[in-house]
Amino acid sequence: MTIGKQYIVLGIEGDSFRVICDENEPYLYEPEQFEIIDSEMPKFWLSEKGEDGELYAYPPPWFRNYFFEDYFDNVKGKKEQFWATCKKYYGINKNV
Repeated sequence: MTIGKQYIVLGIEGDSFRVICDENEPYLYEPEQFEIIDSEMPKFWLSEKGEDGELYAYPPPWFRNYFFEDYFDNVKGKKEQFWATCKKYYGINKNV
């Protein structure tokens, strides 16, 4: 991560922020690491609270079925689906 750079929160998992890091990967970060500019959640996010009240919120394609576990396990098609969802919902293309 680069200090002073703006990042888009792609989702929230167990109260941690899912952000595309400088290495172009969607990692989790603690909210305290960021200065929040806009705290409104996108209307397209699905959300729910966990057993301990922690927040989970993502766009529909990532919300269930362990999407990011599959992404990091290199399940076929998950990385392509991730970038297609980034483009559709956030206007973000993969930086090559």
